[in-house]
Amino acid sequence: MSGLLKSRTSTLLLSSRTWVQRSSARCMTTSITQEQPEASSSTQAAPATPENAPNTHFKVTLRRSGISMGDKVKGTLLALGLHRRFQTVYHRHTPEAAGMILKVKELLEVENVPAHMVRTAEEQNRERKAVRGYQVVGNRRNSFMNV
Repeated sequence: MSGLLKSRTSTLLLSSRTWVQRSSARCMTTSITQEQPEASSSTQAAPATPENAPNTHFKVTLRRSGISMGDKVKGTLLALGLHRRFQTVYHRHTPEAAGMILKVKELLEVENVPAHMVRTAEEQNRERKAVRGYQVVGNRRNSFMNV
């Protein structure tokens, strides 16, 4: 089945450095329904695991600043939710999001990611936060009271 899905994927060039590969959901559902035989209704489809999960979101990172760009480009960046360089946001695969990305493709880095890879702003902040430089093992008061 993976060979069939690979043959039905289309590649979209977003900039000279970034290629985005997206698959048509309609093609995937028709290929899956055609492969399953009618008589064997007891077999269930394999659950989606992180290895074979379909890409459902764009991971958009602003790599270049839009300061010297026109008002339309700045508005598009704001509509995408990008306010500063190297900020990352996630958008579902929709025609609206794809159109906005193509309008400012020279400034962005875009990846296709599955739903389990999508991170909220709070999760991204927690991942970037430095670990504590120390670990509390015990203190004098607890050791004195236990003796």
